[in-house]
Amino acid sequence: MGPLDGVRVVDFSVMISGPLAAMMLADQGADVIKVETPGFGDMMRLLGSSKNGMTGIYANNNRSKRSLVVDLKNDDGRRVVERLLEDADVVIQNFRPGAMDRLGLGYDDVRRINPELIYTSISGYGSTGPYSGRRVYDNVIQAASGLASVQTDPETGEPTMFRTLLCDKATAYTAAQAITAALFARATGKAAGQHIELAMIDAAIAFMWPDSGMDAMFLDDDASRRPTLAANYSVTRLADGFASAGAVTDAEFVALCATYGRPDIAEDPRFADAVSRMANVEDMTAVVAAAAAECSLADFLERSSEYDVPASKINTLDDLPTDPQIVNNEVFVESDHPQAGRIREPRPAARFETTPQAISGPAPAHDEHTVDIVSELGFDPEELRASGAIS
Repeated sequence: MGPLDGVRVVDFSVMISGPLAAMMLADQGADVIKVETPGFGDMMRLLGSSKNGMTGIYANNNRSKRSLVVDLKNDDGRRVVERLLEDADVVIQNFRPGAMDRLGLGYDDVRRINPELIYTSISGYGSTGPYSGRRVYDNVIQAASGLASVQTDPETGEPTMFRTLLCDKATAYTAAQAITAALFARATGKAAGQHIELAMIDAAIAFMWPDSGMDAMFLDDDASRRPTLAANYSVTRLADGFASAGAVTDAEFVALCATYGRPDIAEDPRFADAVSRMANVEDMTAVVAAAAAECSLADFLERSSEYDVPASKINTLDDLPTDPQIVNNEVFVESDHPQAGRIREPRPAARFETTPQAISGPAPAHDEHTVDIVSELGFDPEELRASGAIS
């Protein structure tokens, strides 16, 4: 029994930011009903790698849910959704501001049906302001939030995008945490239902700022300014592979030089301590890079462990399932999906001692649970089909 057992979530959202948030709640035991439109439903059902009509990106963001396909513009379809909302705890939607209001399912409409609902609205820029009506995707928010600028190549001055949907996922994690906080506030009598508004740009900036904003936060001219902790992050090129290593303290620098088989570098007066290394950073970088280029990956891995250097080889996605630590942590779960065949996916990351998270089922096929759900709500499926509310 997961920590959110007994909570019902109505998930109107599409793409990543809302569906991933809802999936995390489902993994924690909530009954999540994904409401989709007739036709193909969520666009993620159509994008990327697939097997037998199930895409990997849809499956990775919608497991443990049930699928209800209903025409929200049909009067009987609306009645189905309104009945569903009567006993729900959470609503998640991520359409542009005003879209749900036009369907008669905005917050003001829904709270008249159920004043106890936690209604979560996710949008690109928020519900007001000069950009509020603009269409966005993850890459647009990476640009607007400053995240792409953090990735600027120091040699070319060209900003770079993260090649992962960082803003969508940061928004999803923020939404899931906010929803559970609102449920706690309701359970402890601090509030009844309430509206959570979450802009992707707000989540992206909040995600970036704790370290990337360490200099920008100081507004006075007399602040002592230094590069951010990640400003010098780079891939280490070895003789036959790639790795990443860190050396902040003097002891770590000595150990890193020994890892490359060049303990003499740490004895050079130019690099003897942190102050000297900062004063001669260009020389140090060139000398250390040359030493790394002569070191094999096997030697690097063995010596970095021996000398206690924070380091790892650059794992590929194919490397992950056989990495000894990942195997030890039992990160991946394999199962037989009814459409997609044999699949591999990561388990929910956090381990609860007494209310464990779990993958309760695969991502649903479009319309898979419609008949079951409308029957649970007291409707006759055949009558709804006849009226066009369901297919």
